[in-house]
Formats: sequence, C-alpha cells, structure tokens
Amino acid sequence: MAKNKPKNNQSGDGTKTIALNRKARHEYIFEEFFQCGIVLMGTEVKSLRAGRVNLGEAYAQVEKGEVWLKNMQISHWETGNRFNHEPFRSRKLLLHAKEIRRLIGKTKEKGLTLVPTRLYFCRGYVKVEIALARGKKMYDKREAEAAKSAKRAIDRAIKSFNR
Repeated sequence: MAKNKPKNNQSGDGTKTIALNRKARHEYIFEEFFQCGIVLMGTEVKSLRAGRVNLGEAYAQVEKGEVWLKNMQISHWETGNRFNHEPFRSRKLLLHAKEIRRLIGKTKEKGLTLVPTRLYFCRGYVKVEIALARGKKMYDKREAEAAKSAKRAIDRAIKSFNR
C-alpha cells in the first residue's frame, strides 16, 4: 500500500518549507548545520505564510554574543497598515549559548561563514537552518558541475538500456 505524499512542501516530520537558498549550494561547501528560531513581527509571519521571502543574498553574523540574520527580504504584507515591517531589517536568531560560543570560535577561522540554507515552519514556529560554510573555489564548482552532468548521462544511458 502506497503512503500518501505530503502536500504543500510538507515532509513527514511536520515541517513545511517556506524558502530554500539554492544559490548557497553552488557557492559554498557546508560543514555543519544549525536549526534556530527567529524573532519576527506579526506581519512578517503573515508574509511568510504567503511565501513572500527571498533568501538569495542573506547571511548570518555574530555580533556581541548574538546571532543576526541580515539582508533577508520579507515583503510587505499586502493588507498591512502603518505597523507593517521593514523588508530588509536585521532579525535576531535564537540559539543556545553553547552553540553561539561554538559559532564565534568557528567563524574566526579563515574562510568560514554562516549562510542560511532553509526557512521553514516546524510545529507552528518559523525556523531557520543556517550552515557553517566554506566558499568554493572556481575549480570546485567546475568539478561539481562535471560530476552532475556525468551522473545525468549515466542515468540517461541506464534508462534507455532498460527500455
């Protein structure tokens, strides 16, 4: 008996993906992932439920013992009034103190940065998945693209062989 597939980008564990940062997969090598909460205003949550968010140029930064998400665009809520939010404001990320201390130590290393990879709802709360990442060199990008096209060619050959 086949299982029902989740609807609306929902996975089996009760999470619903709002936005993915696909560009980050191409630009960075991920070393470690962290799940964290985010401090939002009411109109921001309503815009997120409508899917009006852009993670493309966003990054996270540790400042004075707190982690901040910068340059993430959450569009204005259409029916918002004078209490509507600022689209590009800095938003505080919620992590345990131990995790923040670890991130402070890791980001001091040369070449490591914090990149948001996914924004999602988990049991009614908005969560952000950030990755400790190292930037890819041009030859790494070419190598990844070559491996991807080789895998595509192999899959195509297997598919035509099985017909």
